[in-house]
Amino acid sequence: MSAPRLTPEGLDAVAAGEPPASPDAATTTDVSAPNQTSAAGSSAQGQILAWQRLHRAAADGVYAALLLAILLTAGWLTARHDSYFDWTASGRNSLTPDSVAVLERLPTEGPPLVITVFAPREHRVGRAVEQLLARYRRQRPDLDIHWVDPQRAPARARDADVRLLGQLVLEFRGRRETLTALSEGTLSSAIDRLALPRAPWIAVLEGHGERAPAGAAGPDIGRFAQLLRQRGFRLQPLDLASAGSVPANTDLLVVSAPSIPLFPGEAEALVNYLKAGGNLLWLMEPDGAQGDLMGLAPVAAYLGIRPLPGTVVDARAGELGFEDPTFAVLDDWPSHALGRDLERPAVLPGSVAFEVTAAPGWLMDTTLGSGSQSWNETGPIRGEVTRDPALGEEPGPLPLAMVLTRPQPRGAADDLATDARDADTGAPPTRAAQRVIVVGDGDFASNAHLGSAENSTLALRMARWLTGLEDLITPPPGIDDRDNFTLSGARTWAISAGGVVALPALLLGAGLWVRWRRGRA
Repeated sequence: MSAPRLTPEGLDAVAAGEPPASPDAATTTDVSAPNQTSAAGSSAQGQILAWQRLHRAAADGVYAALLLAILLTAGWLTARHDSYFDWTASGRNSLTPDSVAVLERLPTEGPPLVITVFAPREHRVGRAVEQLLARYRRQRPDLDIHWVDPQRAPARARDADVRLLGQLVLEFRGRRETLTALSEGTLSSAIDRLALPRAPWIAVLEGHGERAPAGAAGPDIGRFAQLLRQRGFRLQPLDLASAGSVPANTDLLVVSAPSIPLFPGEAEALVNYLKAGGNLLWLMEPDGAQGDLMGLAPVAAYLGIRPLPGTVVDARAGELGFEDPTFAVLDDWPSHALGRDLERPAVLPGSVAFEVTAAPGWLMDTTLGSGSQSWNETGPIRGEVTRDPALGEEPGPLPLAMVLTRPQPRGAADDLATDARDADTGAPPTRAAQRVIVVGDGDFASNAHLGSAENSTLALRMARWLTGLEDLITPPPGIDDRDNFTLSGARTWAISAGGVVALPALLLGAGLWVRWRRGRA
């Protein structure tokens, strides 16, 4: 039998004068109660842990289900509704306000605007065109855009006169525009022209041996006429001997140098057309500029045009590969709609120059001139030629094209107005100014030379400017944020410290905090 052992409680009782408790009773009380409490606590703690595990699994399942539902909903909404945000400093992924206004003016009823891109969609050129057209489609989803591979559809390419990969053909209500140089400005301008109430009418004078608009010979202007038709103009031949006068609905009259002099009544009809406010493109020649101008002297007198004698020779022609010095070079382009943004020169093979004069009432809007190494040669052009001031040979620069304007004369027919729309009704109001261009050479627009340098661009711009349809939609270049991205020293340090130190520290802290919270659970 073991010796009795006092517990601390027993010692306290002895000190107080009480008998110590029985060892058996103390043993029973101190051992059995803790065992019961431990069992009950273990059972409750197990239930809590089981419930926490179930709760966490349920929460994970609900989270996964909600995440999947959000992804599916976002995908469904993205497929049905597109939203675009342009955060670039230059706004290069958005249309300019002018282009947006052009698209808003397009009628919503009737057939849509059809744009045919002659390039494979997956080609590099096709992707660039598609990126530009995407901006227009966001504004007008009803645009009908087609993609045609010229190699797989050569017949369609020939019908559209496709010469370049990526060429665009725009068709709207029976009219067509062809674009070979693509930008927002050219595309918006083409759409704006197609949306005009009617296509401009161009009358081409014939019956006196002029350059034929339907001819295929080198001196003819058949290619120029085809270029105008592709751009939405309507051409009609005009024989004043039978017609008697220029039709009132003519927006532009083209007169090339005749080989047979005009009758006095025909020249008078041309002057009456100018008096009524008509626009004129006069393609003169050095031979016809001498004497009575082949019956067109009354027209020159009415405009105040005075040709210089001889033919312009230009020493710069040899630099461009032309052996004939009579190829006058135009490369000093003025800040005018005719020369804006042109980088290459135009060439006038065999041109006459002019004095810088105009009749009273006419304003010299600008001139297109040759360079300083040119002059008007009055003698034979063979061998080595030099300028002789005694013969009236003037040094360059010399005006080779006279661009004249004046306010519309009183009583001008409203049928001639086609250049701008009324802001409220959309109808073309009376033209603000009458426009005339006299060029010292018609060869630059002929079949033989239209494809040289910038000749075709210049000829087309003349027709557009004279009818008031010059490219007015020219968006500003803006800030190029694609290549130029400069940060200050403080911002560079902040980005570096944030990416190398702050962000990893934040992630580490978040991980430790999550670990601590889970440890307390």
